[in-house]
Amino acid sequence: MDWPVPGMNGRTIWRTLGASLLIAAATVGCHTTSVPRTRQLPKHCEIDLDQLTILSDIDIARDDPLLQELVNLRKEVRSTLRLPTATRPVTVYLFRDESRYMQYMQNRHPTLPARRAFFIGTPKELMVYAYWGDKTMEDLRHEYTHGVLHASLKTVPLWLDEGLAEYFEVAPEQPVGLNQDHAESLSISIQNGWRPDLKRLEQIDDVNQMQRADYQEAWAWVHYMLQGTPDGPQVLTEYLRSLHEASHAPSFASQVASELPECSERLTVHVASLNLPLMRAGHTER
Repeated sequence: MDWPVPGMNGRTIWRTLGASLLIAAATVGCHTTSVPRTRQLPKHCEIDLDQLTILSDIDIARDDPLLQELVNLRKEVRSTLRLPTATRPVTVYLFRDESRYMQYMQNRHPTLPARRAFFIGTPKELMVYAYWGDKTMEDLRHEYTHGVLHASLKTVPLWLDEGLAEYFEVAPEQPVGLNQDHAESLSISIQNGWRPDLKRLEQIDDVNQMQRADYQEAWAWVHYMLQGTPDGPQVLTEYLRSLHEASHAPSFASQVASELPECSERLTVHVASLNLPLMRAGHTER
């Protein structure tokens, strides 16, 4: 299933390790043509990496750490989730500023809500749209995660697509996959009686129907599966492997219920434990 996916908030970090070696091996071509018109996609500067093409309105320096960050992210996602070999490339379009990005999106995709960035998958192309600004790397980590998933898998349930993007958007300098805002908000919800419901989450098949609480719960399930229970990583990666050729995703809730008893109760305990260090540090105060 292909759908547009909005970007969410995370943390920004640009790393420089190995960037010069990466760029030296890349194919880089920055043209001197004028800035594209509003309805045109970025094409001033093009950089081709392995199954990743970046087209930008403005020049990208050969040592720009954004490139290494995306390559590292791809390796991290594929390694953590043991994804099958990618069969499709991903194209990232970077507009020069928010205004040009918004004008293009409104012209070409008028039904989409206003977001800083989008992933859109079609049978012909996997595309990420974003713009240069303070949140560029944050947005790209989220949206490019979608691209990496869809490059390897035939279908990805919406809740899992978003949960994984929320998990991997967290900057490398933070604890792996720990979205502090989600952990804090869910801990408060748990104290007020909230309980996770994966069957309900699986029923959401339109990104426009997803609320912030749904993104939070999707992230919580992914974090729990990868870090909260010993058997979780294997259960999750086996499920993802089944999506490599599946036209319709089977129910993950049913699989989890049979293989990880009392998973919902244990997830709430796991999330609450994540928030304890944040509470001690005073991060829950707004």
